[in-house]
Amino acid sequence: MAKFVVGTVDEIPPGGRKIVEVGGRSIGVFNVGGEFFALLNRCPHQGGPLCAGNTLGFLRSAGVGEFVYSRPGEVIRCPWHGWEYDVRTGQSWFDPRRVLVRRYEVTVEPGEQVAAELGRRQVPTEGGPSESAAASDASGSVAGCEATAGQGELEASGLQRGPFVAETYPVTVEKQYVLVEIGR
Repeated sequence: MAKFVVGTVDEIPPGGRKIVEVGGRSIGVFNVGGEFFALLNRCPHQGGPLCAGNTLGFLRSAGVGEFVYSRPGEVIRCPWHGWEYDVRTGQSWFDPRRVLVRRYEVTVEPGEQVAAELGRRQVPTEGGPSESAAASDASGSVAGCEATAGQGELEASGLQRGPFVAETYPVTVEKQYVLVEIGR
């Protein structure tokens, strides 16, 4: 299973949603009271843009004039024909055993962890080039060249220091990121 960063926690506030393209699929990511859920943005009924519909809850009545509203924001209604699905499970409310929307696992991870995972994927492996020419590991090596190499080491490798030095800046990744996991 592959994980994809779809945004930061701040980009999807409680009660909000974000529709993203992930792995060739349109997916709606919902924040329900601080919990994140992801559904395929396609209604099983006739293929409508499900995640663009209204979110609502349940309204029940124990008697005349008595109403109880529960599970706010946990039901999504397709904008085309009004079919309703549970945001948490993807199940429909008219036929929960047979009709459901594809749901995806969602995790929230700190930026440092996401950056570390991406860095591991981009560091060169034996026998092959890096996915990123600027990939670096924790020791400061950049694409396999030691950043602190002395003049003698550079000359031995056939390289010479140029007259210019690039200005560098420290980079930190401090936010929390929302990731969606999809099958290949």
